[in-house]
Amino acid sequence: MKKKILCAILCVAMAASMMVGCSGGSSGSSDSGSSETSDTADDAGDSGDDAEAATDDVKIGITIQDLKNDYWAGVMGKLEELMKAKGYDYTLIDCEDNSATQISQIENFISSGCNLIMVHPSDAEAVETVCGEALDAGIKVMCWDDPMTNTTANWVLDNTALGNDIGKAAAEFINEHYTKDEPAEVCVIGYPSTKVLLERQNGIEAGLEENCEEGNYEIVAEIDGLLANEAQANVETTLSAHPDCGIYVGVGAGAMIGANEALLQKFGGAGKIPENVGVITTDVTPQQLESLAAGDEAVRAIVGFEGSSTDTAQACLDMFDAILAGDDFSGDKHDVYRTTGPITADNVEEIQAGM
Repeated sequence: MKKKILCAILCVAMAASMMVGCSGGSSGSSDSGSSETSDTADDAGDSGDDAEAATDDVKIGITIQDLKNDYWAGVMGKLEELMKAKGYDYTLIDCEDNSATQISQIENFISSGCNLIMVHPSDAEAVETVCGEALDAGIKVMCWDDPMTNTTANWVLDNTALGNDIGKAAAEFINEHYTKDEPAEVCVIGYPSTKVLLERQNGIEAGLEENCEEGNYEIVAEIDGLLANEAQANVETTLSAHPDCGIYVGVGAGAMIGANEALLQKFGGAGKIPENVGVITTDVTPQQLESLAAGDEAVRAIVGFEGSSTDTAQACLDMFDAILAGDDFSGDKHDVYRTTGPITADNVEEIQAGM
């Protein structure tokens, strides 16, 4: 009898272990999520396999460039909440901006039987081949940020246009506070080793040139600053060499947070920042929004995406659902462009409410 009981226990354990696929977050499914995605799949005329994948057994693998980045950490936290509520089984990891690590992660997602892989590439060209292998294995692939070839769909920004909008917002501030006789000294905070961020930086500089009044600014420094601590250290170095540098434009949240902190230290804290000193970047994090809403720090404007972190996470989940349901992303539909818009003192509280 004991042997029979032990055998039964082992059989149950083996069956449970076989159910583990793309490990990570939650497992199971919510009723509302199941019926909605199944209906979408039926409307799209997709195969039965895809319709089934969009219901009870969805397994998603997500590899992000770097979760130390404040923006990514915030959005991915909200995305996890939404995926858990929907009942998706997921794994969410970062590659610490290392392409070899990311390739290995995608290979693991393939072998573990994910239905969908989302990649935010450290180097898009480096992961094209392995993403092609995922497609060959019948796995859908979504790229966040880069217009890749070997994907089901790309969810992207026009990074040159985004940079241009950042430059335009900075130019409006510069035109208000500086003249040809007393031009602004500008520091551009970028991360040119990443292709999309180089495009964004080039767009910033083009936006400044196109929108600033003639002769009222000069770029005195171009520094790296993807993460806040790096940006702060490099801005402090810039201030040592250019103590009158008052305008800081950058490619992301880390640039804004680090530059703002360096300026707060230089001028002695909140409420002591001169009115002609400002930081303008993109991304949307609670810390950025708090500094903008405070009104007495160096943060002057943000060029945001869908809205709050929750808004962006929901838009990403909507992409997941559409891809899993078999929506058509062929040809001109392959690249899905995200929306952007300015965040200022006028609408910051509305954005904060959704964070």
